Amino acid sequence: MVNWKSRKLGDYLLFANGVVLVVLINLLAAQFFFRVDLTEEKRYSIKPQTRAILQNLEDEVYIEVYLEGELNAGFRRFQKSIKETLEEFRVYSGNKVHYIFTNPAIAQGQKAQAEFMNDLASRGIQPTNVIDTKDGQRVEKIIFPGAVVSVGGMETGLMLLKGSTAKTSDERINQSIENVEFELINTIYKLSNSDRKRIGFVTGHNELEDADLASFNNDLLEVYDVYKVDMGRTADLKKYDALIIAKPRTAFSQQDKFRLDQYIMQGGKVMFLLDKLDASMDSASRNDYLAIPYDLNLDDQLFKYGVRINPDLIQDQSAAPYPIVTGDAGGKPQMQLIDWPFYPLINHYADHPVTRNLDAVLTRFVSSIDTVKAPGIHKIPLLTTSQYSRAITAPVNVSVNELRKNVKAEDFSKSFIPVGYLLEGNFTSLFKNRFIPEGIEQTPIIEKSIPTRLVVIADGDIVRNDINPRSRQPQPLGFYPFTNYTFANRELLMNTLAYLTEENGLIQARSKQIKIRPLDREKIKQEKVKWQVINLGIPVLLVIVFGVLRAYWRRNKFARF
Repeated sequence: MVNWKSRKLGDYLLFANGVVLVVLINLLAAQFFFRVDLTEEKRYSIKPQTRAILQNLEDEVYIEVYLEGELNAGFRRFQKSIKETLEEFRVYSGNKVHYIFTNPAIAQGQKAQAEFMNDLASRGIQPTNVIDTKDGQRVEKIIFPGAVVSVGGMETGLMLLKGSTAKTSDERINQSIENVEFELINTIYKLSNSDRKRIGFVTGHNELEDADLASFNNDLLEVYDVYKVDMGRTADLKKYDALIIAKPRTAFSQQDKFRLDQYIMQGGKVMFLLDKLDASMDSASRNDYLAIPYDLNLDDQLFKYGVRINPDLIQDQSAAPYPIVTGDAGGKPQMQLIDWPFYPLINHYADHPVTRNLDAVLTRFVSSIDTVKAPGIHKIPLLTTSQYSRAITAPVNVSVNELRKNVKAEDFSKSFIPVGYLLEGNFTSLFKNRFIPEGIEQTPIIEKSIPTRLVVIADGDIVRNDINPRSRQPQPLGFYPFTNYTFANRELLMNTLAYLTEENGLIQARSKQIKIRPLDREKIKQEKVKWQVINLGIPVLLVIVFGVLRAYWRRNKFARF
């Protein structure tokens, strides 16, 4: 009897020790915060750069996500990913990030719903039509996969569904899931950051006019301070974090080239958006129009930095359509949209944070780029054509009348021609072992740069917005009026500028990868019965075995008493 009481007391003591141990572990865990992500691609982890921004937030952040209600499986997965990301944001910000999910369809009455949805659209949250099958019936539903982010009295709308429209629905949702962290933290940073970078648009060489750059300029002003930089009058370029050269059409002087070169040698970043040939749709209606090269006087400088823009124009079978007259009916011209090979749609990118998960980019009269030897420079082909393209050397006959001819597929025999490069490293000065140009104050030439970055894209029109002919207002950058579709020109250029200027490396959040692991439907069909037996039969069998063993153990144990 004493023996039994001692054993019972020991069980109580063991239980009490276990409770104390659990309490101690919880107290220690409260003092030392950590999270463990056991997934292969670290899908539940956020980047160190994101954590740093969240931990240094001064204001409360409020996020309202309009992805709620009855959703299909793909968008439920998307919603879950957004919730998981926002929960991580809440934890790492010390509860300064607050979020809710709202169903836009809850507004009472059709008029109220229409006003609410128009308000979302005005904030940049565009509706998406989702087509699904339910109980054998085709079901269509409008959803708003976006959010409104508010920080310190400022707010902005944010589209969360992005990615390439060339992908399947599931692949595009997966791309959007990969981008969720970047899109959210980039918007929070944009609203909360007071230390704005200084961006300069180089002028003085017949660059694009203000109206042509209005859309991109407005996008930049949300994040940066933007200035015009006259190379002939601005002596100190070091105060600018990056320069943009947007489609110059007259030559750079030796003095301008020297100032630009020495700016780069001191770590300056430059985005070159250059047209090599003088080609435009204004002249393409003529049969005898020939596109010939501009004389920009930049060839030797780019060559020294590691690239050469070739005097040619790219034609691509993957191209934007253009309206041409194909006939006459009742005295009225008949228009038809036909793919215009001189307007390549770029949808092949480097595996890089700048271009990851981008939709197609619209280019117009773009040229090819070759690389040349430049010690210490890492060259990344950011943008390439499709596998069905070709390069036509200048002079190039550019005429819309060519669209009426049958285009042979075998003529487009070149694949993945580079049209945009990212250059990184220590650049060698163009003026190494040369005299300083006349008119420049005598100063020691910096012959080797500190580590820096340049981007060269052989299309000046990639940054140009169209003008609405009725309202005379600028269209969004990347908007193509003949298809009413907005391409990813804005995202490409904003990502590029972020990569060039951000010291905190926030753009690295775009490098996140989440693998889709679809089930093999054929294998499921073949092995369905086997796995049903395993999943249903084995647990029952284990319970029976456990019960028999326990009964045997108890019988032997209490037989002694």
